[in-house]
Amino acid sequence: MASFRAPETKREQFRRYLEKSGVLDSLTSVLVALYEEPDKPDNALDYIKVHLGGVVCGEPTDTEVLQAELADLQQKFNLLMEENKELRNKLLQYEPSSEEGAPQQPEGVV
Repeated sequence: MASFRAPETKREQFRRYLEKSGVLDSLTSVLVALYEEPDKPDNALDYIKVHLGGVVCGEPTDTEVLQAELADLQQKFNLLMEENKELRNKLLQYEPSSEEGAPQQPEGVV
């Protein structure tokens, strides 16, 4: 008689998904660290958020700081690009054009 295998439940599928993606290992290590902490933090959830690798809920203050920094750097970039353009134009004024100032070779030299 062929062996009967019950269909895999959604719970078992989800558990395997968490194992494959490394979520269970990460959660286990953070919970073990919290367990071994001699002075338990007042807010265990904050401890877990910090020790899971940073921002879990997407802290708005970090996002705002990064957006402000991006805007500042974009402005500096635009100023430097404009300065670069101006300096190139000045440089072109002092460089001889290919027709006018091309070094001429002495006759008989090929």
